[in-house]
Amino acid sequence: MDTQTSTSGTAVGQYDWCDFHKGPSQTARLVRIIETASGPGRGMYACAPCREQRGLTPVTDTPIPDLLAEPDTETDLRRTP
Repeated sequence: MDTQTSTSGTAVGQYDWCDFHKGPSQTARLVRIIETASGPGRGMYACAPCREQRGLTPVTDTPIPDLLAEPDTETDLRRTP
């Protein structure tokens, strides 16, 4: 992907995908890791507004014991709405 650099030296034009509002986002961060029995797992990403609205914490900010706990049924992201 081509990116440009702004005058402040930061990359512009880089977008990730938010799995919650199903659109591009410059603030998307990994919030869930979904493991599968076979094949590769999957990560789910949420932008800042979706994280705040749904009370989601990025994986990098979550203590390891919490990552290993069973998902809460209210926020279990493997379900499809």
